[in-house]
Amino acid sequence: MISFTFPGQGSQQPAMGDAWTDHPSWELVDEASAAAGRDVAHLLLHADADELKATRNAQLSTFVASLVVLDAVERLGVDPSMVAGHSLGEYTALVASGALAFEDGVRLVSERGEAMQSAATARPGTMAAVLGLDDDLVQMACARTDEDVWVANYNAPGQVVIAGSPDGVDGASAAAKDLGAKRILSMAVSGAFHTPFMAPARDRLRAALAEVDLRAPELPVYANVDARSHTGGDEWAGLLGAQLCSPVLWRQTLHNLEEAGATTFVELGPGRVLTGMAKRTVTGAVTLSVSTPDELDRLIETLAAPGSSAVGAHEGEHLFATERIVVSPAAGVFHQAEGVGSGTTVDAGDVLGSVGDAPVHSPFAGVIMGMLTDEGERVTSREPIAWLRVH
Repeated sequence: MISFTFPGQGSQQPAMGDAWTDHPSWELVDEASAAAGRDVAHLLLHADADELKATRNAQLSTFVASLVVLDAVERLGVDPSMVAGHSLGEYTALVASGALAFEDGVRLVSERGEAMQSAATARPGTMAAVLGLDDDLVQMACARTDEDVWVANYNAPGQVVIAGSPDGVDGASAAAKDLGAKRILSMAVSGAFHTPFMAPARDRLRAALAEVDLRAPELPVYANVDARSHTGGDEWAGLLGAQLCSPVLWRQTLHNLEEAGATTFVELGPGRVLTGMAKRTVTGAVTLSVSTPDELDRLIETLAAPGSSAVGAHEGEHLFATERIVVSPAAGVFHQAEGVGSGTTVDAGDVLGSVGDAPVHSPFAGVIMGMLTDEGERVTSREPIAWLRVH
């Protein structure tokens, strides 16, 4: 079974959108810009490292970049059995599961980034990664420190992040070294995320959450605050609010995904941080990441290998590296173009039909192996329309 995981703040990179500008999934960037009222393309293409470090920029850019990758993977017909996201990535996971509309996700992430940046300005803090020390000893190091400091992320065995006031993090770091930590890595952040320092941001986010529709996910989504799957839409507003001031239980989440049957962990979005954590945490699992179009074929080849647990859009058959899925550009009623059907040879750009007033173009040249949507059927945006064997 496949689990998709989505990265959080810190995975952003300058020019991380460059490779995607000619891909059909890049259209999401314009949609995100309209929803956020900001130039998201600038963040993905032209912002330098200093500009991207700002919380409001890091979160929005990482969220949209991850959804561009997700959209590209969905166009291939690869679907997960379960999803999870690290901190910010939880919002990406909710969009991937159908629990949160794309536009609402953009608006929530924008508000979250602004709120967290404001809270960090009002009460400066910092974070550090403690390496080579058991969880309980990291907790002990924080407890020994007579300053504000807490565990913020349980990332992987021997990798725990602490956060709090600068003096608190310094004190806990020294205590952790005394207890046997191999290394302390300071993090280039201005806020103590996932601690009580974020209480003002939580209050602001709750107001934004009250304005959006959180639906029941179409597949299990694992929450950061308790590492458990939640399938009720009414649970998620509380979970997302609590997340800002609670530690991210990522190592525990990975173990629970494994116990639920996940054997392949695919990180979608910029960077490979979560892939490294999965390798250290889940023994024997297949781990890989997709951050550029060049890595899409590697994903397909990995999932199509003998013994893989690929879940494709066409009734559970193995998805081969020569196969692609054409998806709907909008929500509405599908009407199939005359002369188009199984066995039809198409070129890139050919129209397979329409959804409402929007034409359904094939991004690929190949042979239609099957129509996945019937004439007159109502579909949602990015729902599979046809299955192609590409040239």
